Amino acid sequence: MRLLLVEDEMKVSRFIKKGLEEEGYAVDSASDGETGLAMGLDGIHDLIILDINLPVKDGLAVLSHLRQKNVSTPVLLLTVRAAIEDKVIGLDTGADDYLTKPFAFQELLARVRALLRRQPEAERPLLKVADLTLDPARRIVFRGEKKIELTTKEFSLLDYFMRNSERVLTRTMIAEHVWDYDFDSMTNVIDVYVNYLRKKIDTDRQKKLIHTVRGVGYVLKVE
Repeated sequence: MRLLLVEDEMKVSRFIKKGLEEEGYAVDSASDGETGLAMGLDGIHDLIILDINLPVKDGLAVLSHLRQKNVSTPVLLLTVRAAIEDKVIGLDTGADDYLTKPFAFQELLARVRALLRRQPEAERPLLKVADLTLDPARRIVFRGEKKIELTTKEFSLLDYFMRNSERVLTRTMIAEHVWDYDFDSMTNVIDVYVNYLRKKIDTDRQKKLIHTVRGVGYVLKVE
């Protein structure tokens, strides 16, 4: 899952981003409302974590603009404002949940999981390619009858491959969707993780599913 964090306090932003990435989420970040709005309008995020007190454009203005543009992405508001009136304004503007600073990271994580679970089941079906099955809700993978144990990053990578089966994915596309905007595309970490997946998914299998497209990237398909 890909999250957008819009937070101008750098220490808070780095703390949240690092924690969420350790849980297997890809996290993009912005430090002002105008940049956050532009990123929120791109439609690629599953959840937006939005601070209210932002420079250039405040969080409520960002949220209002997103909803006016029919962006339905769930939004979790962060703020130091604890008054009931402030929470009501935020929720009435279109927020899905509200968290007051300071907060425990585990509470933030629980609220993120809860908001992501609210997506209609139709949006979270089992993903299947040949005898490979991935369950996004339960975060489990099977190849035939064998359960495949994956790290959080391997799971995110396979999820992206399976949602785009038969489609050639460039390293840039993989970096932007499984890692984040700040990812160093000059490193070989994508190739390393694809090889990890190959060993777990394709080893000792007659039908190989992960294929290299020389000079371009990778594709998951049945040949």
